[in-house]
Amino acid sequence: MEETPPHAPRKPEDFEAMYRERPPWDIGRPQPAFLELAEAGELRGRVLDAGCGTGEHTLMAAGLGLDATGIDAVAAAIGTAKRKAQERGLAARFLVWNALDLVSLGQQFDTVLDSGLFHVLDDSDRRSYVDNLTAVIPPGGRYFLLCFSDRQPGGFGPKRIKQEEIRTSFAAGWRVDAIEPATLDNTMGPGILGWRARITRV
Repeated sequence: MEETPPHAPRKPEDFEAMYRERPPWDIGRPQPAFLELAEAGELRGRVLDAGCGTGEHTLMAAGLGLDATGIDAVAAAIGTAKRKAQERGLAARFLVWNALDLVSLGQQFDTVLDSGLFHVLDDSDRRSYVDNLTAVIPPGGRYFLLCFSDRQPGGFGPKRIKQEEIRTSFAAGWRVDAIEPATLDNTMGPGILGWRARITRV
């Protein structure tokens, strides 16, 4: 069986296979970088968690009383997210959905959270994803990104994203408010060196 080269974009079936066990990003709680935003009151209005996995950030938003929707291409992850919502008594909507087709949701969102989706897309899919974000986030809405950064050594895992790639991707119709060093917690060991970006639709 041919091995996937480092940083190669993953296909939906790759993620389906990873969810047969517990993938390393499924830490059972929100990422600290996003929890900090929630505690600071940065999440507002209708919230979309793009690539939500088992739903911790969606449920975090729902716990604040916000209208929260989580989408993921992996049915097993969405099934787990729905069970968590029921067990915790939280009202959140979870859908098996392609993040490259946000327009077909037929909704607008004031806040979009992205923990680990942007960095697994190839260049053309990343452009399509940003186009979809532009369509579903009205002016004044915000997009919060947490991704691997080029400060992370080694070759295992998703693409290391440079600040310039974030700024270029959101050059038209957006304002990049901040790109800050952050850590992505995982189940395998020390935190991954990442970026947390705060970006506003203009």
